[in-house]
Amino acid sequence: MSQEPPSLFEPDDVGRPLADRLRPESLEDVIGQDHLLGDDAPIGRMVAERRLVSMVLWGPPGCGKTTIARLLAERTNLVFESVSATFSGVAELRKVFQAAAKRREVGQSTMLFVDEIHRFNRAQQDSFLPYVEDGTVVLVGATTENPSFELNSALLSRCQVFVLKRLDEEALTTLIARAEETTARELPLDVQARHALVAMADGDGRYLLNLIEQLQSVSGRLDTSGLVELVQQRAPIYDKAQEGHYNLISALHKSMRGSDPDASLYWLARMLEGGEDPLYIARRLVRFANEDIAIADLQAVHQAVAAWDVYERLGSPEGELAIAQAVVYLATAPKSVAVYSAFNAATRLAKKTGSLMPPANILNAPTKLMKNLGYGEGYEYDPHTQGGFSGANYFPEDMEPERLYRPTGNGYERVIGEKLSEWHRLRTQKRAQEEADDASET
Repeated sequence: MSQEPPSLFEPDDVGRPLADRLRPESLEDVIGQDHLLGDDAPIGRMVAERRLVSMVLWGPPGCGKTTIARLLAERTNLVFESVSATFSGVAELRKVFQAAAKRREVGQSTMLFVDEIHRFNRAQQDSFLPYVEDGTVVLVGATTENPSFELNSALLSRCQVFVLKRLDEEALTTLIARAEETTARELPLDVQARHALVAMADGDGRYLLNLIEQLQSVSGRLDTSGLVELVQQRAPIYDKAQEGHYNLISALHKSMRGSDPDASLYWLARMLEGGEDPLYIARRLVRFANEDIAIADLQAVHQAVAAWDVYERLGSPEGELAIAQAVVYLATAPKSVAVYSAFNAATRLAKKTGSLMPPANILNAPTKLMKNLGYGEGYEYDPHTQGGFSGANYFPEDMEPERLYRPTGNGYERVIGEKLSEWHRLRTQKRAQEEADDASET
């Protein structure tokens, strides 16, 4: 008589999710975080010395923040207290601090683990300070958001921030093997589908184990298309109002600046897949065209504005192709920040020189008084001069002219540079002649 395959849930495990059953029982079982937990790593050294400092564990969902905190408490003989910033307030925290203070009187230390610590407001975060400062609790906060933006500087100064990595392919593959060993069942997937399963998890170990649970009831073997039909692929981790938003727009901007159209299209697609507003991207493309290309390619800003216009007319998804076209154009265009740098230099110079008047010869004289004061006297109308260039000085008379715009040799700026060099030669020649004339008159 054939034996039935082992059930996913043995009697002792009824109701327990697979993610809970596979929760590591020691720090050595934690995968993907050796840069923090290894013997020579920062947290690993603290564990070896049985001395923990307050810390913030910053990392994506499903990378093991809660598990690591619990295991650290066990390894260092600390009482583990856990609260969630989503459900707890100052009253709950006060009870935890009072209990920790009583334990301290009898020589027992407490670890306070705060999940989603960034959700506490400023006043709630301030309530931690005296208890962290005097050692009543060892605080371990977990967050998926950048602590620099979300946590008080006073609290951050009392904690070390450790960055946890999203689980890579090797770590997720290890997790699959552990699941198969624990359930005594091989996943009903072919080789390509197994790789697809790892990709679907997107670095989240807990999400991967939830997917595996869905597959346990499948009979027969699935290929990639069958897997996709069975389980819903998770949306990319992307918060339009938080750090992910700024990280990806920075990656897009720098990929275009680095003239890599392939990477630029990848980051564009990542943002759109994450739900970013295409009009936000279109506005940033216009900014990029003016800042990083300017007149090195006179069509750059027109391409960016056209993409913006096309998207507003067509909407999604057709209009997104226009944005992609603009991204490729900007990425492959010649780059120059000469105008951007010149404008910044001009701004600094304007602040430095204050309210100097323009030279009188380039001022309009609509009244007789202004004419008598010399306004407009000696002005040379450039279109009527030989070559259309007078070489006159347009800076204030009490200020030495400065060279602010220095075109590169990229794209159309090469032509502009040649023109400016010739005009500089003519201005220098005219100034020398004027100085010679003044000397002869005296």
